[in-house]
Amino acid sequence: MTASTDHPITTPPRAPSPVQGFGTLAVHAGSPHDPATGAVIEAISLSTTFAQTAVGKPIGEYEYSRSSNPNRHNFETAVAALENAKYALAFSSGSATTAVILQSLAAGSHVISVSDVYGGTHRYFTQVAKAHGVKVTFTPEIEVDIREHITEATKLVWIESPSNPTLRLVDIRAVVTQAHKHGIMVVVDNTFLSPYVQNPLDHGADIVVHSVTKYINGHSDVVMGVAAFNSDELHARLAFLQNAIGAVPSAFDSWLAHRGAKTLHLRAREATTNATAVAHALEASEHVIAVNYPGLDSHPHRAIALKQHRNGMGGGMLSFRIRGGHAAAERFCRLTKIFTLAESLGGVESLVELPSSMTHAGIPKDQREAVGVFDDLVRISCGVEDAEDLKKDVLQALELAVKPANGVDGTKSA
Repeated sequence: MTASTDHPITTPPRAPSPVQGFGTLAVHAGSPHDPATGAVIEAISLSTTFAQTAVGKPIGEYEYSRSSNPNRHNFETAVAALENAKYALAFSSGSATTAVILQSLAAGSHVISVSDVYGGTHRYFTQVAKAHGVKVTFTPEIEVDIREHITEATKLVWIESPSNPTLRLVDIRAVVTQAHKHGIMVVVDNTFLSPYVQNPLDHGADIVVHSVTKYINGHSDVVMGVAAFNSDELHARLAFLQNAIGAVPSAFDSWLAHRGAKTLHLRAREATTNATAVAHALEASEHVIAVNYPGLDSHPHRAIALKQHRNGMGGGMLSFRIRGGHAAAERFCRLTKIFTLAESLGGVESLVELPSSMTHAGIPKDQREAVGVFDDLVRISCGVEDAEDLKKDVLQALELAVKPANGVDGTKSA
């Protein structure tokens, strides 16, 4: 049974371009000069509580830091500007952001999600959401078969574009058009691209979420999440849960993330330049089975990237299948010299990891492989180092990993 169409959601047209460019907004949005000192960079407000002039009458807009804090407020203002949104709410992690959005749904609600999602999102959907009565259906081809999965209980569609770690793209407007006919909201996880490369709200999405830990902060020193949206009703509901659940970031983390966001456009451009160079080098290598990168013309969804991404950019993330199976993939991850073997992504430093054994290890093998997460799949996050150095590092590691000498780590035994 399909959901009722009595209460469709009006899909907004593409938002008008901001009056100021992205770089200008990144530097100045949510960054007022201090009226007392003239400081151009905000102070860190560590106070947990704020004085009141009378009972129930705070001096300013802040009462208690779980509810609101100057640093968090400024960061939220900045993210809202960068995502062309009316509101943004920050949380203690990307996973906390996901949890709050799912907890905003009534018991008995149904969610449709793309299959290849971040392992933490998959864990929440399969092991936590059902505990409060929310059922999730996964589908690998969400634009094609979304209507087949819609029921009277369907309240939300969850998209990652690009997906983690196979870099599949979703036509956001196509999914939104179908979902909104049935009164169903659409959430897009935009972590892999950042607000600089893609703005899902411009394509009709209702909520855009980020692990701020990644590109928005960009320096691998903050764990944080954020959601941005335009609906007044959504703001009231999610802000209530933000305060009630209390999964909020500290003032210092908010300050760090805001500082990181000021250079987002510079870092995202450089990461894209580097990932494009590395992707071309991998694609040309005899040691590689396939490369997943939206910036390549060979990517099956390249047309979507040209439509949805700023200047058709591919972003800083890519993955590839290496010849030699899981053993070769493990060797590759140990043999890079500039790329660090570690989880996470989106920082100034380049990282490499093996999803099947690391970020996505909690997903059953058959489910992983059904969406392309094979044991020989390597995921790369390109940082802002010199592109030529990153290319050389990848190629030398490939050579040693696929054609090891006498030692198991690709080095000759003594």
